[in-house]
Amino acid sequence: MKVRSGRTVRDLRRENRTAVLQRLYFDGPLSRFSLGPVTGLSSGSVSNVVSELVADGLVEEAGSVDSAGGRPRTLLRIRADSGHLIGVDVGETRVRIELFDLALTELARVERPLETEGPRRVDRYDVGLVVGHLREGIPEVLRRAGIPAERLLGAGIGVPGIVARTPEDGAVVHGQTIGWDAVPLERLLRESRLLPESVPYHIDNGAKTLGQAEMWFGAGRGAQSAVVTLFGSGVGACLVTDDMRSGRAVEWGHLTVRVSGRRCRCGARGCLEAYAGAEALLERWCEAGGRPPVGADEETALTAMLDAAHPAPAADGTAPPPDEAALAVLEETAEYLGAGFSDLINLFQPERILVGGWAGLQLGRRFLDSVRTYAMSSALKYPAARVEIDLGALGPDAVTVGAAILPLADFFARGGRRAEADPREQSPAWQTTMRERAAR
Repeated sequence: MKVRSGRTVRDLRRENRTAVLQRLYFDGPLSRFSLGPVTGLSSGSVSNVVSELVADGLVEEAGSVDSAGGRPRTLLRIRADSGHLIGVDVGETRVRIELFDLALTELARVERPLETEGPRRVDRYDVGLVVGHLREGIPEVLRRAGIPAERLLGAGIGVPGIVARTPEDGAVVHGQTIGWDAVPLERLLRESRLLPESVPYHIDNGAKTLGQAEMWFGAGRGAQSAVVTLFGSGVGACLVTDDMRSGRAVEWGHLTVRVSGRRCRCGARGCLEAYAGAEALLERWCEAGGRPPVGADEETALTAMLDAAHPAPAADGTAPPPDEAALAVLEETAEYLGAGFSDLINLFQPERILVGGWAGLQLGRRFLDSVRTYAMSSALKYPAARVEIDLGALGPDAVTVGAAILPLADFFARGGRRAEADPREQSPAWQTTMRERAAR
């Protein structure tokens, strides 16, 4: 049965369930009485939806509150143990896999470095190496927490690069900077039979998953539009224009900031990533005479660079001289980032620009004020006066949280029904008859 808008009655029921679930998730616990105004549903619709969700095991009572002159009102909340999610960050130095409940409480975590030792050294971006870590890590987190794979609502995976989708392979990753040319990652995982066919994979750009996490739970909450930037070995960004909808990944790191400049990992010259990513920063410091710790990974080496530029006072209160090479590289980087931020301001006019990722948080704490100054001096005055530039609030591991949000958002969109429980509508009888007639 269809209503005048073209939506079916089932569509409306699903939308009502989605509205109640989302409000309980983000604003709960709430009473049935309170759910009406925040969802726009009638008291009868709220009562019907809540009864269904309680019967499905998704919602439970959470105490009561006094009402004005009447009986106490029962509070309702989402049951945290009614579903489980996997979030994966395929980063540029490690693969991190986490298992969450619906409250996004971490139940288990596995990390695998994207470096190999010994004579059989493998490139850290080797597809087989990454897929192997996922094949081992996903079952491991489930085993550690004692959660059957069938209980999963889905597995979200954040990856570097552009993610396209095809009917044959599902999510296909185009990661030019890491040498991934149309890698059919979803098909490779499906062929590994890690998870039941009923458990969906949600694969997307890592900056996009970070943006979703910051908008739902972090420094983006309440903003109508934001750009969330991700700084690691490289640079990425996500444009979000609605806090409940998925954002759009933009290849901001490959914006040209200097014509005929440094060679970028993508092969072009003068990209922002060739100056602002951790890998490029450390290369420029070494070229200028800097000496990172021998054998240190990127995170340790970047910390050493920042400490060299801003040395801590000695025990007697005297300040050691700063590393002038490190200071010069950081100041130049602040200028390039300011130019990059001014482009984001002029192009998208966001309310907020947020800096995230392990390298972004390290750098931002030291020189975000300089970046703001350069950005404001280059951007158009009207949008620049209305944007806030700040650090993300969820820490360096937020990509895994954002990746877990991908199946959670899909779960909400389906009204809290698992993929296998979403019945398919049968076609009207006349469609079958006409197809058969045309095939004669």
